[in-house]
Amino acid sequence: MMHTVHLIRRGAEIFVGALMACMFLTFILQITIRYTARLSWIAEAVPLLDPSRYGWTLEFCLLLWIWIIFVGCAFVVRDEDHVTFDMISGHVRPGLRRWFIILGGLAIAIGLAASILPTWDKFYILRLKKTATLSGLFGDWIRMRDIYSVYMLFLVVVTLRSAWEVWRAIRGQVPAPGDGMAGPEA
Repeated sequence: MMHTVHLIRRGAEIFVGALMACMFLTFILQITIRYTARLSWIAEAVPLLDPSRYGWTLEFCLLLWIWIIFVGCAFVVRDEDHVTFDMISGHVRPGLRRWFIILGGLAIAIGLAASILPTWDKFYILRLKKTATLSGLFGDWIRMRDIYSVYMLFLVVVTLRSAWEVWRAIRGQVPAPGDGMAGPEA
């Protein structure tokens, strides 16, 4: 089980890294186009650098950013990497800390699970909305639902991760203050 989790996390790290590289290259393209746009002779000499062809870059960077954030938070960022307010839970006995983990994990799991169906209903509307500029890059098939679909994955995965954390705490696997519970290192 932990080997599978490690492989999924490693694959997600590679995927997010590739998205970050793609975002960086798109950003460099934006800068290049921005600074050559004032020189009309460049667009005439090199039609590929015509600024009117690159309106998609901003929306594409936003798409990549959304996917980086939600895939990264669902699969790459470990529980111990999150900022936590553990001034109280870090100074109580392990039995009480266990209850903090159970109640906190249940609150997160229940809250996110409760938002899955309403979010899915909103995605039904997003299937109709086209992007402003990405159809020029990807074709007319891409919809806003496709861009934001990663959020559904995020909801499901983080709900399961929180439920797993609760399960581990119920079984008595409570980390010492400052230690994490998720991932193959635990």
